[in-house]
Amino acid sequence: MLELVKAGGWPMIPLLLLSAAALAIIVERFWSLRRITVMPPGLGDEVRAWVARGGALDPGHIEQLRQTSPLGALLAAALDARTRPREQMRERIEDAGRHLVHHLERYLNSLGTIAAAGPLLGLFGTVVGMIQMFMGILDHGVGDVNQLAGGIGKALVCTATGMIVAIPALMFHRYFRGRIAGYIVEMEHEATQLLDTLDPVR
Repeated sequence: MLELVKAGGWPMIPLLLLSAAALAIIVERFWSLRRITVMPPGLGDEVRAWVARGGALDPGHIEQLRQTSPLGALLAAALDARTRPREQMRERIEDAGRHLVHHLERYLNSLGTIAAAGPLLGLFGTVVGMIQMFMGILDHGVGDVNQLAGGIGKALVCTATGMIVAIPALMFHRYFRGRIAGYIVEMEHEATQLLDTLDPVR
């Protein structure tokens, strides 16, 4: 492995840094986007039961709900606007939802950038290696054909590394975007159910 890194030359350094950054983002997003963290089980039912019982919807309780999770923040936004017409409540929920999407997609733009930049950096490293090899041919002649083939193989190490970095980054970028989209649909459903519960209570 170390020999391959050496063969790729200095363009391998940014590729290795990108791979470390991508790994860190993937691990962080897996931890932050756990269902229990985004949508704690039973939270929607608990809030609806609390509202149906006529529980005290004081600002302290609502703020505590907001801090529990993204779902809690969305439900808290609905409760903040509970005295307003249903259309205004829905607008408040949509506004809170946009902020939640931005929060849930944190670092995903960086992961997408790594997926796009990896092959380009790999190609750049290969081009640099090929230039160095042909400059050597210009100075010293073709020499051994096997050595020339080996030089081309070493130059292509950067391209392969760029793809190795980019492919998992792209796959996980798409995976996390899909997971977030699924969460948003479920949270909107929970918020709509809360609106239905609030209507008879008001």
